[in-house]
Amino acid sequence: MVVLAFATVYIVWGSTYFFIQRALEGFPPFFLGAFRFVIAGLLMLGWSLSQGENVFSWKAMKPAIITGLLLLFVGNGVVIWVEQFLPSAMVAIMISSSPIWFVLLDKPKWSENLGSKSTILGLLIGFAGVVLLFSEKIMATMTSLNSSRDLFAMVLVVIGTMAWAGGSLYSKYNSVSNSATVNSTWQMLAAGVAFIPGSLLSNEWDKLNMAAIPTSAWLATIYLIIFGSIAAFSAYVWLLKVQPATKVSTYAYVNPVVAVLLGIFFAHESITPMQISGLIVILGSVLLINLNKYRKPKQVTATV
Repeated sequence: MVVLAFATVYIVWGSTYFFIQRALEGFPPFFLGAFRFVIAGLLMLGWSLSQGENVFSWKAMKPAIITGLLLLFVGNGVVIWVEQFLPSAMVAIMISSSPIWFVLLDKPKWSENLGSKSTILGLLIGFAGVVLLFSEKIMATMTSLNSSRDLFAMVLVVIGTMAWAGGSLYSKYNSVSNSATVNSTWQMLAAGVAFIPGSLLSNEWDKLNMAAIPTSAWLATIYLIIFGSIAAFSAYVWLLKVQPATKVSTYAYVNPVVAVLLGIFFAHESITPMQISGLIVILGSVLLINLNKYRKPKQVTATV
């Protein structure tokens, strides 16, 4: 189950870069956030009720709502907004700093994480690998940046990345419900509702012509709802409960790798030697972050 959950988060979230771009060809950004997460939340609510889950418990709802606002509204919302101005490669690099924030904000695990040379080295090498992976694209687009506006956008990305790491850790240590489905339900509903005022203030609803939205945007949005939100996000929330947060945070390094590989195989994009070097460095960093587990496997004591 752990391997399957990691594979889902690694591969599906790596593919969402492509599908978000397709969805934004038909939907305005805040409307897309509201629509995606409200629909996904309602579907998961229906599933939870059909399974007899204890859904309407304020004790379980409160931490899930706080987590949803930090993760999906602030963390994901910032990314949606700044990609109107910043190159996606630059945003991907800045988001890839999130594993470092996981270590710095995870106070209960400071002694374990900061005391592990392989973990710290792996985090730094992984970030360097992402920079290497996108370095050519960044150099090609640096001259087009608007200094004051884009500097503000970059600051927002850092804040959004910190919010994502903080929200993930809050979920890990404060979730009351043992059901990842119930937690994900309220996280997505909270975020979806929070996107609505932004959409209204931006007059997105007035400009939206549902009949003019291309089929590709609808299909991309359906993919984001079913796979990006319901499958991958639920797997992520569950992994936070059963695995070290530092290990779970490696998705931020692997997702760009998956995105590049999907571009090569399905969008016929080319890959350069520099990008290949970045891919190798990133995969090596994930191995380093998990090195302690390989060296010191946990002993399981059988109970009779």
